[in-house]
Amino acid sequence: MSGSNSSAPGSAAAREAALEAAPLSFTVHSMPEPGLADAGRRTAAGRIKMLLILLVCAAPVIASYFTYFVIRPEGRTNYSTLIAPQVPLPEALPLSDLQGRAVPAASLHGQWLLVVVAGGACDAACEKRLWLQRQLREALGRDRDRLDKVWLVSDAQPLRAQTAQAMNAGDPVTVLRVPREALAQWLRPAEGSALEAHFYIVDPRGNWMMRAPGEPDAAKLRRDLEKLMRGSAGWDSPGRP
Repeated sequence: MSGSNSSAPGSAAAREAALEAAPLSFTVHSMPEPGLADAGRRTAAGRIKMLLILLVCAAPVIASYFTYFVIRPEGRTNYSTLIAPQVPLPEALPLSDLQGRAVPAASLHGQWLLVVVAGGACDAACEKRLWLQRQLREALGRDRDRLDKVWLVSDAQPLRAQTAQAMNAGDPVTVLRVPREALAQWLRPAEGSALEAHFYIVDPRGNWMMRAPGEPDAAKLRRDLEKLMRGSAGWDSPGRP
């Protein structure tokens, strides 16, 4: 009808009226949090970098441990006999100084030891080993302070005055008494040899790990000692702690 206010269905006016009548609705979405994701990535990257730095710093120590404990004599040129497994210094080893005062075994830790075993009377062969012990240490040059000369006196005989005087010339030898039977629980000679017939090499942790002849090829034994010093550069410090 003319004059009517109604609109035809589908007309623009009808659509506008429908939109105005419809209620408004809102959809709420969570806001992105880019900061948390970035922080996680930065933390992971930082940890990886720290692990890489630690690995680089530890590489020389790891390499020396691998060479020392894993690679065995096959394909090597060691002159001395490698002791496997190594024999740790007994904590209860009854050591005493020349005045008879007890000395804890742990006091020998912290340096490489080149050990001679002999009675207090010290015959010509013993004196020769003590002389060679000194020469081998001096031959190490700047590493000589990492090696301690040790004479383990395996009986109760007093030291000969001549031997004691020669021993105290220059760098003194660490001289300790220990009963032969107790010492034989730690150091052992080659089959058919006497306990006194060798040089014994002990690492800074107190592990007996090499045995050399008492009358060695000095140049070859020196090379063994030099290899040990190079391969264990981070294990100890010059001088006893």
